[in-house]
Amino acid sequence: MKPRKPGARPALRRGRTHWLVAAFVLGGAAICCWPQALGAADSVDAQTVKQLMSRIDDLQKRVSELEAQKAGAANTPSQTASGQTAPAPPPPPPSPEPSADAGGHTMTVPGGLQMRIQGFAHTGFTDSDEKGATSSFFLGNFDLFITSQLSEQFRVLSELTFEPGEDSNDMGVDLERMQLLYTPNEHLQWSFGRSHTNIGYYNTAFHHGNWFETATDRPLLFRFEDDGGPLPTHNVGLSATGLIYGGKLGLHYVADFGNGRPARHAEFSTVQNSFDENNGKDFNLGLYVRPDWLRGLQAGISVYHDHLTPDVLPRIDEIIPIVHVVYITPKFEFLNEGVLIRHAFDQSHRVLNESGFYTLISREWHTLRPYFRYQYINTSALDPVIGDLGRQDGPSLGLRYDWTEYAAFKIQYDRTERRGLDPVNGATALMAFTF
Repeated sequence: MKPRKPGARPALRRGRTHWLVAAFVLGGAAICCWPQALGAADSVDAQTVKQLMSRIDDLQKRVSELEAQKAGAANTPSQTASGQTAPAPPPPPPSPEPSADAGGHTMTVPGGLQMRIQGFAHTGFTDSDEKGATSSFFLGNFDLFITSQLSEQFRVLSELTFEPGEDSNDMGVDLERMQLLYTPNEHLQWSFGRSHTNIGYYNTAFHHGNWFETATDRPLLFRFEDDGGPLPTHNVGLSATGLIYGGKLGLHYVADFGNGRPARHAEFSTVQNSFDENNGKDFNLGLYVRPDWLRGLQAGISVYHDHLTPDVLPRIDEIIPIVHVVYITPKFEFLNEGVLIRHAFDQSHRVLNESGFYTLISREWHTLRPYFRYQYINTSALDPVIGDLGRQDGPSLGLRYDWTEYAAFKIQYDRTERRGLDPVNGATALMAFTF
């Protein structure tokens, strides 16, 4: 419950206001009838009666307004820090669903099930001084988020995107998420199917709808696999999450078990949807806290493990620990995450330790949210899995303006330093919206 603002009047309860009005009406009637009972009708003049009746009408209008406000508060969708009330990001707890319930359409399917469809999209313009790059208008993801409640404990969640190819203007279709969720209680939620790996914070707090994010793009660390990201952001298998202990600490856990990712074989998808390239399965375990003594704070750690099988080199043992500390309120946003990617080559003593981090800070003033982000990643050219990323680091400076409740304009400047290459300056402007 939100604390009442100083000086604000407490809202009257519905039942209590009806009794007050009824008492006032009866009192007014008694006052009107009392002189007649005494045979002294001239003791109360017509002007007094008129004032009393006017007061009764005012009270009845006030009751109607209070009831309307109460009904409106019950029907208003909860807003989060991204909209995360837009434009802030979703609240700290990792969730398989968008955290803002803006727009959308509910329909009844055969059998009486209620299916909800919500859309997200963005389009914009980008330019940079990178050699060979051209300025372009672009069409971002067209994202359809579909959910259906099967029973009290079972529901289905899916996310279908239409997106242009990285090296072509053709549109492709990708089923980003398809999950059957089973939630018997707050201590356990099972997920079966294709989901976002519970690795770090950003990957489960922000999904494919650009409208949820403050910046124009995802941090380098959490770019999706088909966009050259270094982490296994999707997984096909099982996952679980829930509350371990509430109290003042708010301790939660996450766990994943699935196919993992391939070693970037050119002929395979970047997500192992149908088969695993080896018999080993990935697993990911994590803990995070959300203390009740500082609302908006979340801190946690997760450790991911898998075996990768490149075409030529020996098998790679992959371990990825990642830590995060985030603090989010409706007005303020401060995100920090750091990762170490450890690749150890079997039958050798060669080990590659590669690292990265990002930090983002923003503050909302009415409909404007200026923000600053700094990010860094450093991978080895000897790594057959993520070595093509090299070293990249630099700042981003931007502004998000919430044009309407469901549409936002973003503009961002980026400077990226690269190992062995000239730095790149770029700018992006886009419109993101939900419907």
